[in-house]
Amino acid sequence: PVIFSLSNPTSCSECTAEQAYNWTKGRVVFASGSPFSPVEYDGKTFVPGQANNAYIFPGLGLGLIMAGATRVHEDMLLAASEALADQANEDNFSKGSIFPPFSGIRKISAYIAAAVAAKAYELGLATRLPAPKDLVQYAESCMYNPVYRNYR
Repeated sequence: PVIFSLSNPTSCSECTAEQAYNWTKGRVVFASGSPFSPVEYDGKTFVPGQANNAYIFPGLGLGLIMAGATRVHEDMLLAASEALADQANEDNFSKGSIFPPFSGIRKISAYIAAAVAAKAYELGLATRLPAPKDLVQYAESCMYNPVYRNYR
């Protein structure tokens, strides 16, 4: 079974991750709009995924900027979604998560940005020419990296 408990905040969620795993005897594909802690069920630890815009939108926006896209085409949204799906793996699935760990969001966003920019170039909607040879590397170089000087 698939349960996407997407209402925010957590207090308004349709059900908790723990309820979903218990109701389905650990068989659920679960994602929520709010964060839930890992759930222990029958000796196995499940890590609930968060299905919200934090995965797609940063990479989508960066990809559009990188390419200088003149408009957003639905194929760019599809490319962003596919790029996210490509980064999930069996290890994620075995832990009950449909997404890669959020701790890797910068790398995830760079990969999504590269896919979106590539689609913009393919569709002829890019104004920043020529296209960079390595879009993932270029995306990483365009990201803000918060480095703070130590004043003490």
